[in-house]
Amino acid sequence: MRPSCDKIRLMIVDEHPIVRVGLSLMLANEQDIEVVAQAHGGKEAVDLFNRHKPDVILMDFKLVKSTDVDIMDQIRTDHPHSRIILFTMYAGDEDIYRGLQAGAAAYLLKDSPPEVIVDAIRKVHTGERYITQTVGEKLAHRIQYDVLTSRELDVLNEIAKGKSNNEIGDTLCIAEGTVKFHINRILLKLNVSDRTQAVILAIKRGLVRFL
Repeated sequence: MRPSCDKIRLMIVDEHPIVRVGLSLMLANEQDIEVVAQAHGGKEAVDLFNRHKPDVILMDFKLVKSTDVDIMDQIRTDHPHSRIILFTMYAGDEDIYRGLQAGAAAYLLKDSPPEVIVDAIRKVHTGERYITQTVGEKLAHRIQYDVLTSRELDVLNEIAKGKSNNEIGDTLCIAEGTVKFHINRILLKLNVSDRTQAVILAIKRGLVRFL
C-alpha cells in the first residue's frame, strides 16, 4: 500500500451532486486515490483547484457551455501542467476532438466501467494521455471527413434549426447565393446528398447542438 502522502489527489467537477457523490464513493475503495475536492463548476471549480492543487481533475464537459472551456483555459493558463480528464456523455467524434484540443489528457464517456475510470486517473497522473479504444476509433473516423470551416459550421447550425436559405442569409448577414455555396460545400464534405442527411450526420458527430 502506498503511503498517504503519495496518494493521487483528485478533484471532481460535475453539476450533478449524485454524480460527484457516486464517483467519490467508488474511488474511496482505491487506496492510492483521494478525492480532495468536489465542485459544481464555474468559479467554484477554479477556486477549489487553486486551494487544493489536485494532481488530476475529473471534469464533466459540455461543449455547448463555453464556461466549461473557460474553466479549462483558466486552470491551464495558471497551471500549464495540470492534468484534466473529461468525463462526459457526448460521444461524437467532433466532441472528442474538440475536448482533447482544449487540453484534456483523457476523454471518458459516462458509461465507462469503474476500472477504466481508475486506470485513466492513474495513467494521466503519470503524465500519459489516456485514449480508450472507443475514443480512438471515433477519432480515426473523424479523419474520413473534410473539416468544415467556421462559416460552414454556422450555416450547418442554422440548417439544423430548420431555417430556409433566405433566413440563414439574414441571420448570418450573407447573400442567399453565398448560403447555397456553403451548403453545397457542406454536403460534399459530409458526403451526403441533402440537408436532412447533413443534419442527421451532424447531430451524430457532434457538429451541431440544440442547447
